[in-house]
Amino acid sequence: MDSLTQIVLGGAVAAAVVPAAHRRRALVAGAVLGTLPDLDGIPLALMGADAVTSVTWHRGPSHSLFVLTLFALAMWWLLRRRWTPVRESPRAWLLAIWLALVTHPLLDAFTVYGTQLLWPWPSSPVMWSSLFIIDPGYTLPLLVAFIVVLCVGARDIGRRFMLGGLLLSSLYMGWSLVAKTLVDRAADSALAAQGLAEAPRFSVPMPLNTLLWRVVVLTPDGFMEGYRSLVADSGPMTFVPHRADTAALAALRSEPQVARLLWFTRGFMKAQAEGDHLVLSDLRMGAEPDYTFRYQVAVRDGAGWRPTPVTMVSGPRNAKQQLAATWERLWHSP
Repeated sequence: MDSLTQIVLGGAVAAAVVPAAHRRRALVAGAVLGTLPDLDGIPLALMGADAVTSVTWHRGPSHSLFVLTLFALAMWWLLRRRWTPVRESPRAWLLAIWLALVTHPLLDAFTVYGTQLLWPWPSSPVMWSSLFIIDPGYTLPLLVAFIVVLCVGARDIGRRFMLGGLLLSSLYMGWSLVAKTLVDRAADSALAAQGLAEAPRFSVPMPLNTLLWRVVVLTPDGFMEGYRSLVADSGPMTFVPHRADTAALAALRSEPQVARLLWFTRGFMKAQAEGDHLVLSDLRMGAEPDYTFRYQVAVRDGAGWRPTPVTMVSGPRNAKQQLAATWERLWHSP
């Protein structure tokens, strides 16, 4: 999720479990701790990491529940020796520090990017994909509670706002899972009717909401893309087919960097020739033909492709147009 959401969530969970006299300090400390896991990009940049390493190691060790639990214990031990509030309420502050840290990757896992919650266990990144990376419905209750507690400190109204903000944001997260289930059921039914019941697929909400969803299905010659509005749609779900160079992708999948990308994206990549270059697009991040993460992985060599060092490349990006289309599709069936 975005940095603001992680700040207010970290502050909220920390402030909710400490004594009232410590609430404002826990709010600030939790906000700082809630941002720490995303600082993993700094050492990667200092090391000059390539495109694949930078993308696939983000939300890696710094988002591991194991690593963060150990870090929370070390941080608590250090603060207990040096900071009076932690000495006064050590158990409450241990819980506050741990919650501020581990709620960060757990929230990230609700997005489609993927979070390596169990690192160093070599499993694919977790992507429950029921929330968009920025969603005001989740963030606003926490933001209001954060501001109130920052203003009122130990007064009881601050605790009520904090618990209310956490409850409302959690209920919204729960709703996102219900919405995803409804969309997945509609997609499953439509795909079964086409003989694609076992086809790999994923669903993800469109920007800033949980009412309009996008479903991507891999096919032998490419992929299909479908949309489902929980407001406007009632009939069978429909899909639009798109071709991709699946043969080229299959030929390159043993290349280490390509294999790493396929592991990271769970295979949801589109291969497409652009002139003499082969470009892979992460189908999870964006919508046809507009994708956030695109990688040049090979150049044409006679009738085939020769692998090259992977580099990020730009593509068509029009966020304003996409938001307008999302709003229109949300209220109207095609």
